[in-house]
Amino acid sequence: MEKTILLCAGGTGGHLFPAEALAFALKSRGWSVHLATDHRAETYGQNFPADETHIIRSATPSVKSPKVLIAAAWSLWHGYRQSKVMLKRLKPAAVVGFGGYPTVPPMLAAAHLKIPTVVHDANAVLGRANRLLASRVSALATSFEQVGHASAAGSKVVLTGNPVRQAVIDASTVEYPRIAADGSLNLVIFGGSQGARFFSDLLPEALAKLDAAARTRLSIVQQCRPEDMDRVGAAYKALGIAAELAPFFKDMPARIAKSHLVISRSGASTVCELAVIGRPAVMVPLPGAIDQDQSANALVLAKAGGGWVVPQPELTADRLARELTAFLAEPGRLAQAAAAAKSVGRPDAVERLADLVERVAGGERLGKSTGV
Repeated sequence: MEKTILLCAGGTGGHLFPAEALAFALKSRGWSVHLATDHRAETYGQNFPADETHIIRSATPSVKSPKVLIAAAWSLWHGYRQSKVMLKRLKPAAVVGFGGYPTVPPMLAAAHLKIPTVVHDANAVLGRANRLLASRVSALATSFEQVGHASAAGSKVVLTGNPVRQAVIDASTVEYPRIAADGSLNLVIFGGSQGARFFSDLLPEALAKLDAAARTRLSIVQQCRPEDMDRVGAAYKALGIAAELAPFFKDMPARIAKSHLVISRSGASTVCELAVIGRPAVMVPLPGAIDQDQSANALVLAKAGGGWVVPQPELTADRLARELTAFLAEPGRLAQAAAAAKSVGRPDAVERLADLVERVAGGERLGKSTGV
């Protein structure tokens, strides 16, 4: 009889990419892998090696709107009933969740059906969906040594690191590119759906403040929203800066490997991939987040000397221009930060997580469960 593991993830890259890495590892060990997610996976889950993908009904609750809260609860209830039917058909040996509210219905259904469960959280602060599940699962896998709110899982917490895709592992073999005197500085800029607009507004203004000689030394790869592509491209062309722009780069790990400096948000997957590849970054945490998880993620890399954390309100065009001017004058700082970033990377995280999943699937109890 075929061995099956069900992976559950919200439909964003931050949730799907670690799940994708685990899926490849489990399949290489002989498991059949299924995926439960939402419709957003059509964008980020194109390379996911699932034997079957199940779209689960879900929604994100909001206490600010009673109508939204009630509607979300109704959707989650339907998703739970849908998940129970699916689980009884699949009979997985274990169910693994990677965060996001689409994971809640199948994870709760699995717990009720006494199926072994593992939750993995990529962030340095446990996400709200995972916080809801932490006391109910067989094990909680974390990416960092210190994770806020992880105490809800008690003795079931296991540090594995955050699984990264094979493309990231491949990129990690690329040595940090040497910056010759007066040579080119390769910048990679990306911010996801909630950061691309900010960087599209900031970078052209900041680079216009550099002297002409400095601008000619820059080579840019930047993620832009489709509606911003023309204006950003025109701005760089007017400044004489070589730039490649796109709404999404499928080969982003390879592009990061070719970079000297990354400017980005600090989602967990971004921070972990930067560490594994070993590239320094100016990290701009998403402002207004309830749990400030991106700030906590960025601090892990910054404390190791692998990057710099700058709150969005403080990253003005003038400040960024000064920072880039300093990096161009002292490129050795970037090389040192690259080495520091790589020192905290966990390239073996996916195998560590796969080991944990197999242990739980085999019936090992990591701690006393509180039930559901």
